[in-house]
Amino acid sequence: MIKLMNHAEKILTDSGGIQKEAYILGVPCITLRDTTKWVETLEDGWNVLVGADQTQISSSILQPPRLFTSQSNIFGSGDCAKRICNVINLRIN
Repeated sequence: MIKLMNHAEKILTDSGGIQKEAYILGVPCITLRDTTKWVETLEDGWNVLVGADQTQISSSILQPPRLFTSQSNIFGSGDCAKRICNVINLRIN
């Protein structure tokens, strides 16, 4: 599933987990819900809520993908384990 998502132009979903994965993979997401707990993905411009409105869904699908040049590290930078090891090593040594 991750491989498919990683190679997608856009992702349509009603799943909260997939919204977050799409963001992490750098793939624009169209969310078929009225709300999301991942508001950071909306604020960063990588996710749009369209609900169940057929016109909004079609419009979002047909709109050309934006050229996204950057992402904020809203879910972290991916180096947490390394940082924890550094802290543990500092305390042991």
